Amino acid sequence: MINLEELAKFLVRAKKATYAGEGMEATPERPGFKELEFIEGDWIYRDSYVGFFRAPGQEVVRFRGEPVWTMSYDGGMMLDFRDDVAFAGETFSFLKKALLQVPEDAPYRGPKGQLVGGRGWVYENGLSFGSDITDFIGHEKIWAQIGGKSEVVFAQRYIGGLVIPK
Repeated sequence: MINLEELAKFLVRAKKATYAGEGMEATPERPGFKELEFIEGDWIYRDSYVGFFRAPGQEVVRFRGEPVWTMSYDGGMMLDFRDDVAFAGETFSFLKKALLQVPEDAPYRGPKGQLVGGRGWVYENGLSFGSDITDFIGHEKIWAQIGGKSEVVFAQRYIGGLVIPK
């Protein structure tokens, strides 16, 4: 049985060291995907995603070589903002700041509730099912000030939990 406290602490370190922390890319296991990896002792974390404006992906944690936890995510820039590379870059930069604040008691994406950034940026994260890392479904959104009003510019869903082998 996996120690859930150790898993949560490892997830926080891994997430801060990879996408949110501008970690180094690993050799992808699937052609066309970007993959980031963090290894610490018996633990291995790999984040694998494809795309830019919409970038579905999956995170996998292995303990002593065996998969023990996964999380899949899907979403991205809202349709009205999918042709603006520079604005998407600003959005993803704010997203990374939020993801660096991933809490140990909810190590999925960014902080629970809302995070307000400069220039009207707001990050929101919450669960719609589950209450811990064993089984959960959640969502995140980013608002930005566009033409004097706040609009959702990014939205994503995530789902995951423990792997339970035969």
